[in-house]
Amino acid sequence: MNLPQPDPLVPLITLPNWVKAAAACGFNLAPLLDALGITADLMQLETATARSSDMERLMAVCVQRSRQRHFPLVLGETFAFEYLPELETFLTTSPTLRESARIFDWLRVLLNPHLVMRLIDHGDLACLRLDPAGGRVTTSFQWFVEATFASVLKFGRTLLGGRGDFVRASFQHARPDHADEVARALRLTLAYGQNHNELQIPSCLLDLPLQGAFDSLHQQAEQRVALRLSSRHQGRALSARLAQLLQAQPSLLAGGMGAAARALGQHPRTLQRRLAAEGKGFSRVVDEVRLRLAQAWLADHGQALETISARLGFSDRRSFTRAFQRWTGQTPSAFRGR
Repeated sequence: MNLPQPDPLVPLITLPNWVKAAAACGFNLAPLLDALGITADLMQLETATARSSDMERLMAVCVQRSRQRHFPLVLGETFAFEYLPELETFLTTSPTLRESARIFDWLRVLLNPHLVMRLIDHGDLACLRLDPAGGRVTTSFQWFVEATFASVLKFGRTLLGGRGDFVRASFQHARPDHADEVARALRLTLAYGQNHNELQIPSCLLDLPLQGAFDSLHQQAEQRVALRLSSRHQGRALSARLAQLLQAQPSLLAGGMGAAARALGQHPRTLQRRLAAEGKGFSRVVDEVRLRLAQAWLADHGQALETISARLGFSDRRSFTRAFQRWTGQTPSAFRGR
């Protein structure tokens, strides 16, 4: 199956954070933006985008220019939801860390579609795993991992309020020259050359009641996030909106067209008609999303095939296996064992 290629554009809404981090590292970001042809327009910041490759080059130049401190760590440490206040409210009013982790699906849409962060619970130890969308790893990806980890730790430790902490950070890349600085900044045991990029945390902390819990504000923040996501989707093809919805909420895969239509605010017949007009039926979109999710989840050997099958909305493992063979020519087990 030929899957759609990842969107080559990323939102620029975090640009003020890059400016702040660059200043903290002793250089001015403006000439770098000009050199790359990235337009900094504060009036259009919430809708502005830049090519992913340009942002990767920008990160590389920032790392080179920053002599005193490692730029990605500063970018992560100074990150704030300046133009996304509803996300910060959602975080700070969450009843548990597990609930707050729902934000990662939204961040992929609002901040960077090429970074996929998932919470994986393995008994006594859980992890936040960071992967590139579609397995696309670039030279600068390790720097985006460092920046993301620094930011997640900042917010996670604030929510925990000293009642627990993360225990280890794992990186796929080899140990860099600045590893000692990373260790000091993250304040964790580090491991390099690992199978995944992960932040590990005791599972018991995921459901620890948080002191900032505020149910009514939490719900209002989620509603405002939904409005922001809806406004971003306006003008996009309905099939793309449907695919993004199903990927963000896999539980809808088992509900058929009715459940997806309700989530999109459409009548099922209207959804069917509009998809047909785009030349892309509902079942095809579902298959594409299921394949993307299956490939990502099969890379996690901690998830049983029965669990993946159920999460994808199949009635049983046999149905999942037949579908996966139709899509790829391989069984799920063979794909996992590559």
